[in-house]
Amino acid sequence: DVKTGNGAFADTFQMADELARSIVDVANGAGVRTHALITDMNQVLGHTAGNAVEIRETLAYLENRYICPRLHEVTLSLAAEMLVAGGLTEDLDDARTRAETALTSGQARDVFARMVSALGGPNDFCEKPEDYLESAPVVMDIPAPADGVLTRMQTRDIGLAVVALGGGRTRPQDSIDHAVGFDRIRPLGSRVSAGETIARVHARTEDDARRAIEAYQNAIELGDHYDASPVILKRLTGEVSK
Repeated sequence: DVKTGNGAFADTFQMADELARSIVDVANGAGVRTHALITDMNQVLGHTAGNAVEIRETLAYLENRYICPRLHEVTLSLAAEMLVAGGLTEDLDDARTRAETALTSGQARDVFARMVSALGGPNDFCEKPEDYLESAPVVMDIPAPADGVLTRMQTRDIGLAVVALGGGRTRPQDSIDHAVGFDRIRPLGSRVSAGETIARVHARTEDDARRAIEAYQNAIELGDHYDASPVILKRLTGEVSK
């Protein structure tokens, strides 16, 4: 998954294309069957940004309680590519069907639960996530500053706002506050009224929350119309060297 856009390392499509092609060519040249998808990162992929808030969204997805369309498309597409690259099927449509069945049947959720346990996490994490996920003491709505359609999101700035809340590091020795971040993030193309909630901030203090609200509002733009673009921009494959 090579991301491109204002929230990605490869902020231009050309850079992402060159990077993806390099990875695919080198890996296949070394005998490892490798595919790449170039995906759009000009907005938050799901509806959360942070640590614990993203895990909650992950569980909701794996348990089929809420499916974000963009997140779903990227997840199924990557899973299908892995099944093909791993030699489990040669048909991409069949691979996608298998991946979707694993999700809807609960198999993917069960495998995730076993993975958490195998990595030293609690055996009942998926059954009792709130026993283990931190919650921030301050949760505040972020209001839309005006009427309009969400037309642009400075994704990197939203990530930096999470860091400012304590949800990421600026130095290797910094600790991470897993409770803070944003959720209920409205996607681009949403029509909103002034004062309507466009996201929520999870913070340690009200002052932190207010600063994050200002940063978030500065990171979005409102207009009259939004032309949606696909989240999967390009697929790259290659021949494996024998």
